[in-house]
Amino acid sequence: MPAFRSGTVTEVLEQRPGLQRFLVDLGGEAPERTYSVTALTGSVAVGNEVVVNTTAVEWGLGTGGWHVLHWNLAHREWREQGGGHIVKLRYTSLQADVGAAEERDGKRLPTTLDGTPVVACSVHSQVAAVAVAFAAARPGARLAYVMTDGAALPLALSDLVASLRDLDLLCGTVTTGHAFGGDLEAVTVPSALLVATEDLHADAIVVGMGPGVVGTGTRYGTTAVEVAAILDGVAVLGGQPILALRTSTGDHRPRHRGVSHHAEMLLDLVRSRVLVAEHPGLDDMPAAARHRRIEVDEVDVGEAFERHGLGVTTMGRTQQEDVGFFASAGAAGALAAAVLAGTVEVVEVDEVDEVDETEQPAVLRTDTPR
Repeated sequence: MPAFRSGTVTEVLEQRPGLQRFLVDLGGEAPERTYSVTALTGSVAVGNEVVVNTTAVEWGLGTGGWHVLHWNLAHREWREQGGGHIVKLRYTSLQADVGAAEERDGKRLPTTLDGTPVVACSVHSQVAAVAVAFAAARPGARLAYVMTDGAALPLALSDLVASLRDLDLLCGTVTTGHAFGGDLEAVTVPSALLVATEDLHADAIVVGMGPGVVGTGTRYGTTAVEVAAILDGVAVLGGQPILALRTSTGDHRPRHRGVSHHAEMLLDLVRSRVLVAEHPGLDDMPAAARHRRIEVDEVDVGEAFERHGLGVTTMGRTQQEDVGFFASAGAAGALAAAVLAGTVEVVEVDEVDEVDETEQPAVLRTDTPR
């Protein structure tokens, strides 16, 4: 059950649209780190008495040691203007009328992605590698991010997305399910993908959960399992599904070393025929017989991060500490750029059942910097 404590704000550390970070005196030896999702609870000031949710910190969960503001006692009442009658965080005390891009006043959404390449990620930090590699291969092309509700719900929590937007590496964001705070809100992932192409004019899309992931060490006990349904949905909508393969050269857990057991599970679980980027640094590419393995040149993700001034980590590991993780995600971004350029043929949905299980990997050479 949740745990709540009250205290006094002693210092505001940082703020940007949608998010405040600050210190709260909870009666311990030193003030403790807390954040506020301002769209839900408003902002705070030094001296305010506040109530914070301490559950995740007490359990040592993946919030990075931050409590979450539940209510600012300086407010007797507070209201944030919503965007429509669609409510997220339904049936909780924080349900919010965010509206939805599907509410279009008679204007209809398209029903097809029309070949749009869509990269599906199972870990949030993959998004950065996809974005820099895509931009390197297709300068000026528009890449949108669709954030699911598989992990963190407020998009405002993502320092990574804030940086990618500032650098124009993402043209916009859509939050779907109970995730919220994107440039546009959507009810489902398929709708979000269509909204990204129609309203954000995206040439390609990267989709995946926000910061954090739930894992139990079991085959299906992870929120990463959502990727299979996302890939199948892309195929049904006539887009080109691409899996950002999760690999690692730095993870201490054997199940994630090399090709992660999550990636192998997804390749087995997804029913559609998807593209998987194969790059020179990948030693143990899974068989994935019914899927298309496309060889791409190694993408120097570390150099791209440095050029853009991005400091990205995965599970606390930098790019130098887990080269394989970022290289595989970058390869998926390069592959999306190649699909957009017409170098890779889009797989039609009705071809899925006719796949030759003996088919050899296709070979593609990209002009992405090595």
